[in-house]
Amino acid sequence: MDTSSEHHASLPSDERTELLGALAEQRALLLITVRGLTDAEAARRTTVSELTLGGIVKHLARGERVWAQIMAKGDGEVPEGMLDLGQYRMADGDTLAGLLEEYAAGTRAIEAAAAAVPGLERTVPLPRTPWSPPETVYWSARRILLHLIRETAQHAGHADIIREALDGANTTAQR
Repeated sequence: MDTSSEHHASLPSDERTELLGALAEQRALLLITVRGLTDAEAARRTTVSELTLGGIVKHLARGERVWAQIMAKGDGEVPEGMLDLGQYRMADGDTLAGLLEEYAAGTRAIEAAAAAVPGLERTVPLPRTPWSPPETVYWSARRILLHLIRETAQHAGHADIIREALDGANTTAQR
């Protein structure tokens, strides 16, 4: 194995690149769980939970767009769709392909917002929500990216269980 500094000098090492890379890895794991599914399979519940694979993709797509707006605008306003409880399930007319396109758009939005901030220490006020503490809370761009990594990883785990209950496939054993 080459451990010379010349070899490693070409590897990205800045924190922003590392965090976005970790988020991309979690997204890739999640996307394995929806590979080869029909719309009906993506909308099907396989556990007592209301979660479906399509609903998870829809929620994460919305989440990336919402957090991109929070990071970019920094005004503390509630972004459109943030409080929509319908984001957790496929609605009539939703297709898995369409939800995957929305997820890709959300991915581009968060990557653009992260690239635009001058530093990851930049803070923004979080929108006021029913579950917020009474005082205004500020998060850094770094904290937002870490939150998205955690959120995506958590839902990738949910998706793996749902997919395994659906047809036995998961992120390591596809059908």
